[in-house]
Amino acid sequence: MAFAQLTYREGLRDIEACLRAHSTKLYHLGIRGRISRSTLADANESRDWRIYAEFAQSLIDTARPLYANDPLDIELTNTVYALDSTLIELCLSMFPWAHYQSTQAAVRLHTLLDLRGAIPSFLYISDGKLSDVAILDQLPEPGAFYVMDRGYVDYTRLHRFHEARAFFVVRARSNLQAKRRYSHPVDRSTGLRSDQTVLLTGFYAHKDFPEPLRRVRIKDSSSGKSLVLLTNHFGLPALTITALYRHRWQIELFFKWIKQHLRIKAFFGTSENAVKTQIWIAVCVYVLVAIVKKRFKLESSLNELLQILSLTLFERDPIDQVLMLAPSESFAPDHTNQLTLFDF
Repeated sequence: MAFAQLTYREGLRDIEACLRAHSTKLYHLGIRGRISRSTLADANESRDWRIYAEFAQSLIDTARPLYANDPLDIELTNTVYALDSTLIELCLSMFPWAHYQSTQAAVRLHTLLDLRGAIPSFLYISDGKLSDVAILDQLPEPGAFYVMDRGYVDYTRLHRFHEARAFFVVRARSNLQAKRRYSHPVDRSTGLRSDQTVLLTGFYAHKDFPEPLRRVRIKDSSSGKSLVLLTNHFGLPALTITALYRHRWQIELFFKWIKQHLRIKAFFGTSENAVKTQIWIAVCVYVLVAIVKKRFKLESSLNELLQILSLTLFERDPIDQVLMLAPSESFAPDHTNQLTLFDF
């Protein structure tokens, strides 16, 4: 299945045909039996997806320290996470177990992304109906920053973050009810409009989060819209808080990247086990390529590395030599009498 991710195979029959074409090389890859579509289908159906989930977590534990010192463009030593989810749509007639709406099936991939290196540190695959805020129950990490969109505004859970000494930056909802206690001076030329200490005034909101919050308002120069951010951290400059929220966009890019370059939109099996297996193997491939990029100090993008690997999986050359992009050199023919077809 990792072969399918790396080489963009479109189905089990496609995988079978391509692997059989390399039958003389499969033994050295640990594949000693005959490749058949039915064997792959049975494995998708019966081999527990948790095997691949645990392997992915092991790879994540290897990858994150490699990227721990990557710059974040913000003077901050804390770990910074972006939390969001993406919906993977399915066909209801083929995936009835993933019922989402009356005519639609879907699963939801909840992801906590370490913004240093864009390595997912936590992933959870649920049915499409599970709300985003439910994932907050499985967090937080003391001292870390969690950057979230307004879909994660749940004051009971956010107060639990506050009590655990974790910090959050979340976009406020339009119906926010709060009373200003203090106003701090801001430089309006930077786009900042206000930096205030507030108390929630809604009955249930104040009951769930009775502590003061910091409300930062900034006008987005590109869209002209005002963003209102809530955080429980009062020590950082207001511009740093807004910069943290802007970095949340990295998780959107992560979702876009894996959907474009890995096979998590078309599936090789229709069971819940097959779908989760394929998604977790895709995560394994992503993290493996990220590890290779860092360990060999490669300048190429992850997409370029995937493209190279898709053509060189069965080569016997050392992987670091295969992945190094050779510098372009001018071509000079060895024989002056040979007909020259192209001029370089």
